[in-house]
Amino acid sequence: GVNQKMVARALEWLDVQPEDRVLDLFCGMGNFTLPLATQAASVVGVEGVPALVEKGQQNARLNGLQNVTFYHENLEEDVTKQPWAKNGFDKVLLDPARAGAAGVMQQIIKLEPIRIVYVSCNPATLARDSEALLKAGYTIARLAMLDMFPHTGHLESMVLFSRVK
Repeated sequence: GVNQKMVARALEWLDVQPEDRVLDLFCGMGNFTLPLATQAASVVGVEGVPALVEKGQQNARLNGLQNVTFYHENLEEDVTKQPWAKNGFDKVLLDPARAGAAGVMQQIIKLEPIRIVYVSCNPATLARDSEALLKAGYTIARLAMLDMFPHTGHLESMVLFSRVK
């Protein structure tokens, strides 16, 4: 379906390598986290809703994925201080709700990933959050619109940001 296509594209854009550490923010039950774990050295999924974190952990177990960990965190607070963030991340994926991710943009910048894929259902918050990354020296490398809900006005946007060397 459309979701599988979106996940496949996100993985392709992140260019996940076997040695990569990947951070998945607003990870939900692991829609992106679990597929990422099949390609990366390790994946951390962070989500603000405890029930979703539990589902993610269950899904990882069911899929026999040992290299993925899920954490329940308030994403408005600085998660870069958490023990799981101390080794940094090569790639970051985020798929926030309509309110966007204003609270985590500076944290992502602090982690200095090489690539960031931002999946968004709200062009206004995507534009606002993108500005922080562009100011921090990232460029927009790719952009796609995905029609997740045909015959409605809802489009998902996906943007790939790369860090300028």
